[in-house]
Amino acid sequence: MAPKKPDLNDLRLCVDRPLPEEARMNAAVLAMAENRDNEPPPLVIRPGQVIGPAEIAVFAGKKWANGRKVGVKFLDGTKIQKAKTQKYGEMWEQFANVNFDFNAGAKAEIRISFKEKGSWSALGTDCLITSAFPKTKPTMNYGWLKDNSDEVEWRRVVIHEFGHALGAIHEHQNPDGGIKWNLKEVYRVFSGPPNNWTKQQIDFNIVQKYALSQLNASKYDPKSIMLYAFPGSLIVGGVATQNNTDLSEMDKKFIASLYPKAAPKAAKAAATPRLSVASAAAEAAPVSMAEAAPYANTNVMDDFRRLSVRMAKE
Repeated sequence: MAPKKPDLNDLRLCVDRPLPEEARMNAAVLAMAENRDNEPPPLVIRPGQVIGPAEIAVFAGKKWANGRKVGVKFLDGTKIQKAKTQKYGEMWEQFANVNFDFNAGAKAEIRISFKEKGSWSALGTDCLITSAFPKTKPTMNYGWLKDNSDEVEWRRVVIHEFGHALGAIHEHQNPDGGIKWNLKEVYRVFSGPPNNWTKQQIDFNIVQKYALSQLNASKYDPKSIMLYAFPGSLIVGGVATQNNTDLSEMDKKFIASLYPKAAPKAAKAAATPRLSVASAAAEAAPVSMAEAAPYANTNVMDDFRRLSVRMAKE
């Protein structure tokens, strides 16, 4: 009998859940309605270069409003699985001005399952996009955590995924990171089982780094809970990344800077947009009525259609 091929649960790496391209504009609109700080920065473009709302949407942030109570619902799982997930997910609350409501029921923004393969989470406010994460489906999953899983593994994985839920990226994709990949080996390993990823998927999940203007990121932290252990064979020089199992001091300071406890509770959206307004190069796609309903009294969708860009002088 042929040996069983390892799957995502055997690999025990978190897999990114990128939004489909057609959903990114809606995600940017809803993120801006949630927190005005998610508004894309003014972009500098060259004469003759055209950048429309679809391109601008890529640069929108994904933070929740400061002081927000974010709802959490379990779609399945045992009493032990639920209790341990809540225990370690709430560890972020010690340092961030955000609270998780595990009794939110049907209104929950975060929906957790233990039935799908792998461990993953929607990134911050991306979980509001019902076209990518339907209300009956999870926005966060723990594929290999069982009642009898090691306690350190529970802590490592749950804190990591709730970091994504707060808008934190994978540390190996930090633009300030020093990891130099052994690309030939990276493509070989991740194009085979259990991932069977295409080159594009490997680039997105492993190789590519975010631009500083695209995200909330701290200086690269090799001790971060958001950095998974990679074997030395995947890295130039052969030195593996360490297996981090708890929040680092930099993790704590970083999340406190995103959601400062000393700051007043943020409003959903400002009445006046921070950016100057100008005609955009293209019309933004409309957000679905269901997704837009919570923000019906804001002008964020109109703001997004008028996001300005600044021409660089040569």
